[in-house]
Amino acid sequence: MKKVVAILIVALLVVIGLFWLIHEFASQPCSNAHSQVVFEVLPGQPLAAVASSLNKDGLVENAKEFTWYAKFTGDAKRIKVGQYQLYKDMTPRQVLDVITSGESIRYSLVVPEGDNIFEIREALNKLWPRRGDEFLQFVTNRANVRRITGHNWPSMEGYLFPDTYLITKYTPISVLVREMYSHFEQTIRQIDQHESTRMSERDQVILASMIEKETGDPKERTIISSVFHNRLKIGMRLQSDPTIIYGLWLKTGRQPFDITRADIAEKTAYNTYRIPALPPGPIANPGKAALWAAVNPARTQYLYFVSRNNGTHVFSKTYREQERYVRMYQLNPAARAGKSWRELSKKLMRERNNGGKSPAH
Repeated sequence: MKKVVAILIVALLVVIGLFWLIHEFASQPCSNAHSQVVFEVLPGQPLAAVASSLNKDGLVENAKEFTWYAKFTGDAKRIKVGQYQLYKDMTPRQVLDVITSGESIRYSLVVPEGDNIFEIREALNKLWPRRGDEFLQFVTNRANVRRITGHNWPSMEGYLFPDTYLITKYTPISVLVREMYSHFEQTIRQIDQHESTRMSERDQVILASMIEKETGDPKERTIISSVFHNRLKIGMRLQSDPTIIYGLWLKTGRQPFDITRADIAEKTAYNTYRIPALPPGPIANPGKAALWAAVNPARTQYLYFVSRNNGTHVFSKTYREQERYVRMYQLNPAARAGKSWRELSKKLMRERNNGGKSPAH
């Protein structure tokens, strides 16, 4: 009987000692330095490899002990893929709490009004190489588009609402796209159509995307909308450069910085110098103001507008007026010096490549 009691006492002491060792390990930080480490748990990474990486990054003192501790607590199978913000003065318990939380570091994906799918691809590729390519492939897949929107459109262009989206490195592209489309749906429902327009939603989005690409001045949106509406009413070609640019972008996959005479003369689906109608699809992703302007045009008799080369335009009712403004702003080298859309586009591209803030169109 005494032997049994002695064995039980020894066993109890062993258990107490084991719990004490576990508590000591779990509560002792590897370092006193409050240094931040971005730690990544990779897909399919085994626990031993996670523990080894934590040890190499100075986050746990002993990889094997951390492995045993994670198994003992039952958290070994709850570790989630992601990027985590950890600190070297965290205890193993705190480290384990973070990497099992699934609260991966979130990054801001800024989608300005008027960005198209190619520009969004570039923004994503800057965050993580090839993620933007994955995005472009997803949003140009008809099956994906049909699954999300219920429509057989060739892409999600026009329906990826401009906003700032908080995403992680491992956020599925499908989740991001559904969120962008959901924002579009919430916005379009808030917009009342003007009685004189009554456009289909598809035409509204197409026209709004053109308005978004044509002006850098928010006050001009409804006026530019009126020009397009006035032209459509009389069967006049819309003659919008951004539609040609988008058509070339679709064709080559690269942003064109020059439109040639041949481009203007070629009859393509997106060449509104040749087709007397809207293009077949949106050329960008418009914001709420452009979507509203598309169905609430100003009351004007304008049929033309010419860029002042500073983001604003001068409007006219007759071709004679138009010719005068073209000579004044477009054929005058002094008026265009350093201000042409090609130079401004190149400047914007350089800013984006250098990580600068991209202004809204």
